[in-house]
Amino acid sequence: MWCGAAFAALPMRAVAAEKTPANQPTILVLGDSLSAGYGLDVQVGWVSLLQSKLKAEGFPHRVANASISGDTTSGGLARLPAALDRNQPQIVLIELGGNDGLRGLPLKAMRENLSTLVDKARAGGAQVLLFEIMIPPNYGAAYTKGFSDSFKQVAEAKQVPLVPFFLLPLVGKDGAFQDDGIHPSAASQPLMLEAVWPRLEPLLKTLNP
Repeated sequence: MWCGAAFAALPMRAVAAEKTPANQPTILVLGDSLSAGYGLDVQVGWVSLLQSKLKAEGFPHRVANASISGDTTSGGLARLPAALDRNQPQIVLIELGGNDGLRGLPLKAMRENLSTLVDKARAGGAQVLLFEIMIPPNYGAAYTKGFSDSFKQVAEAKQVPLVPFFLLPLVGKDGAFQDDGIHPSAASQPLMLEAVWPRLEPLLKTLNP
């Protein structure tokens, strides 16, 4: 299920990641407009709220947001090595694939890209959290189901935790989306973080007992 139209052609927007201070663990978010906070002030996006949540829960992590609106899994693959080198993350959150699906790109290639993203992040010393993405049924039931199943397949094959599609809590809520009907509003960002936290917190506790 998906609550808006395609955002594949939207302008690129990234939150720059600075060099990690010595000995401070980092969470790297590699995503598209849903994590870049498209149309919002950076500080109200769910990734910025994550930084505040970590501090409140007593975790020392810095969050580096390497998300770009309109990005695909292949774009993420091209950007990941530099992001890993710059940030040396302990955990990588992979929130990509939506633009692959909205462009009707081959699912096999997307699964391969997601698998390679996981492998590269692990090779860089990071644990991985993969995000499930869903798309509207524009390309038919078979493609739509195959698309959503792809994330579960990669998560199972690579044995990484999977965040259920984090826009589902927004369905049917007034004011949940911006005027474009596509991107979550500022009011929805805490709900998106709430959908991520139950999968992220156990990983944090495992790595930082």
